[in-house]
Amino acid sequence: MGLIKIENMEFYAYHGHFKEEQIVGNRFLVDLTIETDMQMPAKSDDLKDALNYQVAYNIVKEEMQEKSHLLEHIAGRILDSLYDNFDTIKKAEVKVSKMNPPMGGKMERVSVTLKR
Repeated sequence: MGLIKIENMEFYAYHGHFKEEQIVGNRFLVDLTIETDMQMPAKSDDLKDALNYQVAYNIVKEEMQEKSHLLEHIAGRILDSLYDNFDTIKKAEVKVSKMNPPMGGKMERVSVTLKR
């Protein structure tokens, strides 16, 4: 087994509960960890034997473009799409962070992490 980590993917997107958030948008960071069997690609050095993390990135990018009200919904969609596209995933974790959320106080971010 091994881990693929794609960290601090940055997107500008239009997610949020408030109407203004879906108009103005905000900066989001996404971290992804995928546990998968890496014995074959470690020996073969062939991309066809590996879980292609460029494809995983594109899945995250595509899901970030679809508006949602909740970070939980975004993270759930990302996991669903990853499992739909890769049958070699043993476990996956996605963390979605909204930078400077409109919560009436100073904070860097709010994050949601889902595991499956």
